Amino acid sequence: MLDHFFKPKSVAIVGASRQEGSVGHSIFRNMISAGFNGEIYGINPKGDELLGQPLYTSLSAVGKPIDLAIIAVPAKIVPAVMEECGKVGIDSTIIISAGFKETGPEGAKLERRVAEIAAKNNTRMIGPNCLGIVVPAIGLNGSFAAGMPRAGRVALISQSGALATAILDWALGEGLGFSKFVSFGNAADVGLTDLLRALAEDDDTKVVLAYLEGVEKGPEFMAVARELTRRKPLVVVKSGSTSAGARAVSSHTGSLAGSEQAYDAAFRQSGVIRVSSLEQLYDYAVAFAALPQPQSRNVALITNAGGPGIMATDAAERMGLNMTSLDKGTIDRLRAELPPASNFYNPVDVLGDASPERYEFAAKTLIDDPNVHNLIMITAPQAMTRIEETANVIARVASQNGIPIIGCLMGGQEMVKGAQVLRETEVPCYAFPERAVGALAAMAEYKEWQEKPKDEVPTFGVNREQVKEILDRARAEDRVNLGELEARDIISAYGFRVPKGGLARSPEEAADLAAQLGFPVVMKIASPDIIHKSDIGGVRLGINSRNQAIDAYELMIMRARRFMPEADIRGASVQEMVTQGKEVILGMSRDPQFGPLIMFGLGGIYVEVLKDVVFRVAPFGKREAREMIGEIRAYPLLAGVRGERPADINAIEEALLRLSQLVSDFPEIVEMDINPLKVGEPGTGAVAIDARITIATLRSGFAT
Repeated sequence: MLDHFFKPKSVAIVGASRQEGSVGHSIFRNMISAGFNGEIYGINPKGDELLGQPLYTSLSAVGKPIDLAIIAVPAKIVPAVMEECGKVGIDSTIIISAGFKETGPEGAKLERRVAEIAAKNNTRMIGPNCLGIVVPAIGLNGSFAAGMPRAGRVALISQSGALATAILDWALGEGLGFSKFVSFGNAADVGLTDLLRALAEDDDTKVVLAYLEGVEKGPEFMAVARELTRRKPLVVVKSGSTSAGARAVSSHTGSLAGSEQAYDAAFRQSGVIRVSSLEQLYDYAVAFAALPQPQSRNVALITNAGGPGIMATDAAERMGLNMTSLDKGTIDRLRAELPPASNFYNPVDVLGDASPERYEFAAKTLIDDPNVHNLIMITAPQAMTRIEETANVIARVASQNGIPIIGCLMGGQEMVKGAQVLRETEVPCYAFPERAVGALAAMAEYKEWQEKPKDEVPTFGVNREQVKEILDRARAEDRVNLGELEARDIISAYGFRVPKGGLARSPEEAADLAAQLGFPVVMKIASPDIIHKSDIGGVRLGINSRNQAIDAYELMIMRARRFMPEADIRGASVQEMVTQGKEVILGMSRDPQFGPLIMFGLGGIYVEVLKDVVFRVAPFGKREAREMIGEIRAYPLLAGVRGERPADINAIEEALLRLSQLVSDFPEIVEMDINPLKVGEPGTGAVAIDARITIATLRSGFAT
């Protein structure tokens, strides 16, 4: 529980300084001026008074219970202060002080020491190196931010103190109210997931905003975020889109996957709404905080100018909203009352000379239409437009009806008073139609997320022991890349169908094996060191006789030894040739934060060029697997186009789920591809033609 951070009855500011402009002075001044409804104790070793309040020489000198200590002293003094917090029974602390792990090894050592003291004394702490917290409803401004926002229903948590101050200042200008504000800095104790858990239970918070630079415990974050987003929206702007770390990759998946793909997948699977800018963060916050949930994606538009109406229509269709058709009765009412030059269909154009009364009539008429579940009212400044009165109409209509209604006042100086009217009445107001449409689309998408049933992860009957034996043997030999036959045995143990075949160690064995399988056959070089076999002529298709098998084997071995003389060449694998079916690729790359990242797309040699792939974090269930399949641009090719038979979508779904189970069961698998997976017609299943697997060695520290 974090109650003493958000609902303290007494707060001590350790480092309350008389020096104006210092952090300690600013925090003490903010606490006094914010009107905190509890006791405030300033701590300064020299005592005396500050801003009309007495100063105490130590926490012990206060002699009264203290719920929360805000610490703003030099880093080297913090351990002693934390020890004193333990002695006087303070269970919640905020360490504003910088000079810890962000400064290097010595700072990191000091931070660990502070965390150990806190743990020993059962003291929770936010920070160090943070801005602090703000709870406007109780007048708590335990930060050194410049202003105090008004109370509201939006919570903001941020890894960056400087950026948070900018957001707070912006919110002051826009009139956005906050329930909670937390800058958690280095998160030596209380971190992201702790705060999300607390805000999920907070009745004063309707929407949670977060600025993140990274997530350390990906699976835990996903679990907590998933529970939170079932109750209220979580809108995240994440910076730092570069790769989490450079490393050699040998698979298609490894070359296509990156940290951003992992974050996108994790956010999507957890119901997190990711935005690309602080402007979007604000836009969505305003809408989620003020509006009721939309019933559907059906939207109607009212505009006094044709151009903005067209722009809004284009944006709605682009962002997945439905420009709903109006009932005939609605159209007849509009036609009877609006000027003949108006447009009576959606979007409804009330013309440039529209009075506030005309806007109100059009809005009420549309709201009465059972097909209209959302309404955007657009006003562009024209000579006849009564901006402030029109804004009052939008506010009045919004307050009297239960559907989401958004104002879009296009322009600058002319719209200031109208925008102020909407802000004061808590009606979302945007300067451009695309922003209004974007906020509404986000709300519709979030509602659909909440209505989705939980995605139960299935468990298949598999042969784990067989996989463990293969991996243990390879790791004992300090091998990273598994041979093709080993990879085939692993996926077979997890229920994948593979072509019939075996390993030939001589030309004669290759010919005999080919004859047993039945021509035509496929031959591939067998070497754990040769990953991209086709690059050196290590794959031969359509072998139709014993002589061709002998020739193919000899040529393949010769080329392999010529181009990769150091490779461990074990012969050639001979397989039945599977000719029917569409080719897809399944893959996995293990992300440092979130774990196994599953990839799906069309297969073959062009996957890295076309990049038509999607990702999910494993493990996942049937719904996510099915959504993956439908998200690739080439899905119509799998579904069947121009008379072609569709592929066995159920077989692809099962393959994704089996792969998800495999890489979740064995964390030492760091990369793998199944490429191609040949998928037949519905009911015929799929065959894994080729597989490659890369594992971590025992020295890498992965546990089995």
